[in-house]
Amino acid sequence: MIDQCDILAALRWHADIGCDEAIGDEPLDWATLAARPVVARAPAGGSAVPPAAARPAPAAAPRASFGAPGGTPMFGGGVADLPLGASEAGASARARAKEARTLEELESALRAFDGCPLKATAMNTVFADGNPAADIMLIGEAPGEDEDRQGKPFVGVSGKLLDRMLAQVGLDRSKVYISNILPWRPPGNRSPTQAEIAACLPFLERHVELIGPKVLVPLGGTSAKTLLNRAEGITRLRGRWFDYASPGLPGPVPVIPMLHPAYLLRNPIAKREAWRDLLTLRQRLPG
Repeated sequence: MIDQCDILAALRWHADIGCDEAIGDEPLDWATLAARPVVARAPAGGSAVPPAAARPAPAAAPRASFGAPGGTPMFGGGVADLPLGASEAGASARARAKEARTLEELESALRAFDGCPLKATAMNTVFADGNPAADIMLIGEAPGEDEDRQGKPFVGVSGKLLDRMLAQVGLDRSKVYISNILPWRPPGNRSPTQAEIAACLPFLERHVELIGPKVLVPLGGTSAKTLLNRAEGITRLRGRWFDYASPGLPGPVPVIPMLHPAYLLRNPIAKREAWRDLLTLRQRLPG
């Protein structure tokens, strides 16, 4: 007899790794797939394709490395290996992003980009929300489950907390612009890999150039370390002013990293630091 606790544990495990959507009308017994015969089909006018076991293995190719300009390793560690093709994906993303002259063109280029495997597992491309003419641009890490469903950043529990935080200093989504490092949700809300960041970062850099904000606010460690190319964690970076420079900007943009709302939900005691950072941000704004 099957234990219901085991079934619930299995369902919980699937949800934790990102399998939270049914994609078929009937269940599929994956355990029997290996025992099923595979019929090779010959292409029209040609011979049958030999099975994978009969084809020669491709020669090993050198792996690319992801580091900051000038060879400085990202996030303070050694230069990390990336899966084959990651450097090509980053180069393709940079070329596509550079061609965009408007936000509409950038969004279209991002939706057509297939260099990040997260796109295949996500429901929606989460581009941005808020006022493109705002002085403040908030940048999170990646969409969560609610954001993936609705196609907008920060619309779940963390987003509601962010809205309340902004309201405390007289701001709302009509006065800020919100985006993410990644436009697609990592399965199970796991942390993004360096390869995924490398593939998507050129679109974000161009995004910032097109918006031209007066202040950048990275939310959380991944966003802050990526934008600033620093190794410190968010608890050391938060509340401090930095500069962000890009060739497409008229000059350096002030940056103040803040704690991510999801972190504040897990650690309510840190809300006092978040409140100080909000006041610091408000004092920097005109008016």
